[in-house]
Amino acid sequence: MPASIYDPLSARAAEEIGYELAFMAGSVASLTVLGAPDLVIVTLSELVEQARRIARATNLPFFLDADHGFGNALSVMRTVEELESAGLAGLTIEDTALPARFDQKGSPPHSLAEGLGKMKAALAARQDPDFVIIGRTGAAASTGLDDCLERVLAYQDAGVDAIFLSGLKTREDIEACANICRVPLLLGALPGSLSKPDMLSGLGVRSLITGHRPHSAAVRATYETLREARAGTLPPRPEDEGPLMDRLSRKAAYEAHSKAFLKSEGKP
Repeated sequence: MPASIYDPLSARAAEEIGYELAFMAGSVASLTVLGAPDLVIVTLSELVEQARRIARATNLPFFLDADHGFGNALSVMRTVEELESAGLAGLTIEDTALPARFDQKGSPPHSLAEGLGKMKAALAARQDPDFVIIGRTGAAASTGLDDCLERVLAYQDAGVDAIFLSGLKTREDIEACANICRVPLLLGALPGSLSKPDMLSGLGVRSLITGHRPHSAAVRATYETLREARAGTLPPRPEDEGPLMDRLSRKAAYEAHSKAFLKSEGKP
């Protein structure tokens, strides 16, 4: 269950708590970088810069939602090159037809041929064989389970390292996908009755994205703190707030570096 993170301090919080993996969603990236909803208007360069800041700040394996790769298959190659060089552990490339076209209804996928071309392009672009390429599809919710299963087979045959599925609604859907998936299977948010780690693990699911509450909770806490400060009703700062910020900002390390490199210890 990867930690949903959005900036360097949230990544370090996840690392301190003991998460094994960190993930940034496209929706969270858009909110964090632009203050805009998930309409695929964040640019690749903006995403890369935010990703680079996070990857630099944590030792956790960190992957993100690279949406549709910001264009066609050649754009996917550029996306992989840029995000791999930013220090990530991997990314997801999805086959959804993005951004929305004029008068488009719903979120249909690309044709299987185009989706497959994007997966092959992503694999061809990576330099480090340990950089993880995750093929993602939401076809189950738009074109049906049979189309989803066909895409799972095609993408794993192309060589992706894992499959990420969204839009599954029943245990039977999950079982059908898990039965044909020969690579690690990751799932997006599920109905509450299906979000049971032991059950999912038993079916062969390796990872579950549980939503992106940390970012919305942080925004809410900021809003409420600003409101209370404006009204003059701000309560005293919690005793652990300062030490928490000191740890996550690595204040002690910076002080040690300052002492070692910015102060003279005597005449040469």
